[in-house]
Amino acid sequence: MIRTAVVPRPVRIGVAALGVAGAFALAGCTAADAGRGGIDTDSDTGPSAASDAGATGSSGDGSYTDGTYTAEGSYATPESVEMIIVTVTLEGDEITDVEVTGDPQKSESAQYQGQFIGGVADEVVGQDIDEIAVSRVAGSSLTSGGFNQAIEAIKSEAAA
Repeated sequence: MIRTAVVPRPVRIGVAALGVAGAFALAGCTAADAGRGGIDTDSDTGPSAASDAGATGSSGDGSYTDGTYTAEGSYATPESVEMIIVTVTLEGDEITDVEVTGDPQKSESAQYQGQFIGGVADEVVGQDIDEIAVSRVAGSSLTSGGFNQAIEAIKSEAAA
């Protein structure tokens, strides 16, 4: 069979990527507008979103309570929906430690999550949590969507 109206593969891939980017943009707006009613609702209720029981006092600026917080974030890839778990330690609204763990569903996701996990500490440790908005870390751009989602959940939980 001869096809006469074929769209070139690079165009199809570009349109698919644009669709995924648009979905992320809309999902990001929805989560921000809906507060806790967005995609990360489940991550706020599970044991992974609990703060460190030893955290006491409030930060120097009074915005966030010092302590260690954990939340989940999810992001879509062309192949699957991936999850990461983010744990940060806050002192005076500053991130003093970060740990990210992933459970990749696909081999390509494992590669990008590994790159992200290896480089995210350099980007966020020592930064004010309100100024954190990673977009691309060590070549991984999709994983940052899940990371930013988890940071928003942590900010909601740590708000004094």
